[in-house]
Amino acid sequence: MKCGIVDLGSNTIRLSIYQWEGRQFKLLMNKKEMAGLAGYIKDGVLSDRGILVACQVLAGFKSLLENFDIRDIHVFATASLRNIVNTEDALDTIRAVTGMTVEVVSGSDEATFSFLGATVGGGAPATGLLADIGGGSTELVSYEKGSITSECSLPMGSLSLFTKHVSGLFPTRDERHAMRDQVEAELERAKTAGVRSAHLTGVGGTIRAAAKLCNDLSGADQSNRTIPAEEIRALYKDLKKGDQATLRQILRTVPDRVHTILPGLAILNAVLKSYEVETVLVSTCGVREGYLLQRVMGVNGHE
Repeated sequence: MKCGIVDLGSNTIRLSIYQWEGRQFKLLMNKKEMAGLAGYIKDGVLSDRGILVACQVLAGFKSLLENFDIRDIHVFATASLRNIVNTEDALDTIRAVTGMTVEVVSGSDEATFSFLGATVGGGAPATGLLADIGGGSTELVSYEKGSITSECSLPMGSLSLFTKHVSGLFPTRDERHAMRDQVEAELERAKTAGVRSAHLTGVGGTIRAAAKLCNDLSGADQSNRTIPAEEIRALYKDLKKGDQATLRQILRTVPDRVHTILPGLAILNAVLKSYEVETVLVSTCGVREGYLLQRVMGVNGHE
């Protein structure tokens, strides 16, 4: 069976097409649009323009899926619609314009989907710590022997930090300090506080981009998915310079993250420090695969 899963995120809107049978699935195609919905939020309200952007992208994805004769379409939204005050208005407009119904998943469900995707679908270790750094939220999951022991969803992401704190392309010293203070305050109240893990499984665009940049700097193959924490810390220190060399490096390796990579790294570095992480494994699967497993395939764990 084939289906399309659309992840309506704060920074990107992604379509993944899968073929699945029983407990097995295969990714057939990925498509991404950098919609930047978090940038259309003011005083907690997603603007009409932002809703229209979402509608345009979703309508395009729907047309693509229909061209492939795929009728089984699932659309879910994370912090992009969860953390706004006009959620119902946005959902009604999207449904009226595109004919598509969007499920707004809770922060807890998002954490669970990321965990399922990374551990069941992505082959992450059966015990450890997982971080999913998105555009509008960050999910942290501590788990043992394939079962979640604690999880939380924090209202901060790479794009929301940029939108709130950064006035130019790269954050100034004062802006970096403001981001750091917010990130540390959020981590302090995280339900997973007190957990220590030498190994972190990473999910989301920020962590994938960090791995690409680290591999580029070290000369490692881009297929390398295990990154020492010290390399990520060194990367953040280097990119904080915000000079022309920094800009060229980002544009060469992760051009679509040019404005969000530093805010995202601010979150990632704080997580590495808070949980005493030594190595990061970049998962090939995440929230969309977790959604597929639980909502579509009916897989709820490692049974």
